[in-house]
Amino acid sequence: MSRSVLYTSSPLLASKTPVWRSRLVLVFIAAGFLALVGRAAWVQVIKNDFFQRQGEVRFARTLELPANRGRILDRNGLLLATSVPASSIWAIPEDVERDKAKLAQMAKLLEMPLAELEKKLQDDDKTFVWIKRQVEESVAREVLALGIKGVYQRTEFKRQYPEGEAAAHVVGFTNVEDRGQEGMELAFEKELAGRPGSRRVIKDRLGRIIEDVREQVPPVPGRDLQLSIDSKVQFFAYQKLRDAVQQHKAKAGSVVVLDVQSGEVLALANYPSYSPAKRVNLSGAQLRNRALTDTFEPGSTMKPFTVALALDRGLVRPETPIQTAPGRITIAGSTISDAHPYGVLSVAEVIQKSSNVGTVQMAMKLQPKEMWELFSSVGFGQRPQLPFPGIVSGRLRAYKTWRPIEQATMSYGYGVSVSLFQLARAYTVFARDGELVPVTLLKSQAQAAGVRILDPNNAQSVRQMLFMAAGPGGTAPKAQTIGYSVGGKTGTARKQEGKGYAEGKYRGFFVGLAPVDKPRIVVAVMIDEPGTGVYYGGEVAAPVFSTTVQQTLRMMGLQPDMNVKPQIVVGVEESF
Repeated sequence: MSRSVLYTSSPLLASKTPVWRSRLVLVFIAAGFLALVGRAAWVQVIKNDFFQRQGEVRFARTLELPANRGRILDRNGLLLATSVPASSIWAIPEDVERDKAKLAQMAKLLEMPLAELEKKLQDDDKTFVWIKRQVEESVAREVLALGIKGVYQRTEFKRQYPEGEAAAHVVGFTNVEDRGQEGMELAFEKELAGRPGSRRVIKDRLGRIIEDVREQVPPVPGRDLQLSIDSKVQFFAYQKLRDAVQQHKAKAGSVVVLDVQSGEVLALANYPSYSPAKRVNLSGAQLRNRALTDTFEPGSTMKPFTVALALDRGLVRPETPIQTAPGRITIAGSTISDAHPYGVLSVAEVIQKSSNVGTVQMAMKLQPKEMWELFSSVGFGQRPQLPFPGIVSGRLRAYKTWRPIEQATMSYGYGVSVSLFQLARAYTVFARDGELVPVTLLKSQAQAAGVRILDPNNAQSVRQMLFMAAGPGGTAPKAQTIGYSVGGKTGTARKQEGKGYAEGKYRGFFVGLAPVDKPRIVVAVMIDEPGTGVYYGGEVAAPVFSTTVQQTLRMMGLQPDMNVKPQIVVGVEESF
C-alpha cells in the first residue's frame, strides 16, 4: 500500500525562506548570463582583431614562393651554373614516431649519424626542424617510403655547376638558402636571385594546407648572366696549370687569358681549386681567387714598361747601345747585378736578355714622377674595375717618397706589388699599340675602346723586343708555340715574408701576347713557390703559356702566322 509523503511535515522544508534571497540568486544568474553575452559580443563582434591575429599566428602562414635563380652561361651559351629541384626532409619533433629501427634506417639513407638525427628530434616544443636539405630525389623517396609519422618532404632548388673545379673561382657558389657566397654568384646576387612570391594559407596542426587566404603573389625569376668566359679555354687553361703545379710541386698557380680586342676575360683559373657542389672542409687556400686577390712583386715583367717610357721620352731607341759590363751597378751604396755579365747590349737586347743593369741605367735618366704616372696609368696600384668580390689594388707608393735605390729597383719589378690580373691587363698596352684596354667578365659584342698610354710606334717596338725575349737567345724559348708567333716576358721574384725575403721561396711568371704582328690575346701565368729546385719563370710558367696560347687561338679560329715549328733552345736565366 503506497504511502503519501507530506513534505510540509518536514521541519527543513517547512522553514520559510526569505523572498529576497531567491530574487538575489536570480539576479546573479541573469547578470552572469548577460556578462557572457556581452563578452561574446565583445570577442566576436566589437573587438575581434586581437583574437583573429592570435588565430592566424597559430594556423595562418605566409609561404614564400621561391624565384627560380638565373642561370650563369659562358660566352657560347654553355651552362656554368643552373638550379634544379631538390628535396629537403623536415619533421615535427613531437609527432615523430620513435621507432629505433626506422630512425636508424633514415639516418643511413641521409648519410648522417643516428645520434645527430636523434638530437634534431629531441626538442618536442618545436613544430618544425630541418633534418637534411637538398638530398637526391631517390633518397627522399626512400625516406618517405619508411612511413615515419611526423617526417615530411619539401621541394627546394639546388645549384649545379657543370664545369666543376675548373670554373669554380669565377662562378663561385650559393649557400643552402640559394644565396650567392663567392664569385659571380655573389657579385650579381640581386640580378640572379630574382624576387620571391608569396602565398597566404591556413594550415592544420600537422602542417597541411587547408585553404588559401588571399591571392598568390607570383615569383619573378632571376635574370640569366652570360659571362665572357669560354668554358673550353677555361678548362684547358686550368688543366695545364694544374699539371704544371703538380709537376713542379708548387704551392699554387694562376692563369689569365684576355681578348685584347674586346677586353673580355676568356679564362681565369687557379689551382688548387674546389668543387662548388662539394664544399666540405674547404680551406681558404682553395677558395681564394689568387689571380685577383694575391699580389706579388712582378720582377722582370716590369722592364718593358721602363723601356717603353724611355722610348716615349726620346731618351733611347731600340738600337741604342748600353754598356752593362761588368754586370753590376751601384746605386746609393747598393749593388744591383745581372745573372750574367753581358757587356754592350742594345735596348732591345736588354729586354731579350733581361738585364737589370741595362734597365736601371735607363730608369735613372727618368724622373720618378714619370715612372709613377706610367705605372699608375696602366693600372698598377689601382683596383681593377670588375664587379668581383675580394679584388685588390696592389701597392704603388707615391713617387715623392722614392729614394734613388727604390726608383732603380722598381724599374725591374721590386718595391711595387701587383696581381696577376693587373699584370695581364697592363700588357694590353703593348698588344693594342699603346692603348690600355678596359676589361670585362661579361660577354661583349663590340671592340673595346682603349685609352692611349704610349706612342703606337714605341709600343710596337717593345712588342718586337718581347718577341725576341720569347725566342732563341731570350729568357723564355719554351714560350714558343707551333704555328703562332708569340712575345712575352719572364719574371722571377723572391717571396716576401715580413719585412724581408724568404730563403729559397720564389714565384715564377710569364706574361705575353700572340700573334705578335696583330695580337689577339694576352696570357699571364704565375707558379707560386715551385718545390723541385727549378723556379725561373721561363721554365715553370712559359710552357703553360705556350700550350694555352696554341689551344686558345685554335679555338678562336685564328689562322697560324708561322709555317715552321719553333726552334726550342736553352734559354737565358732572367735577372731578378
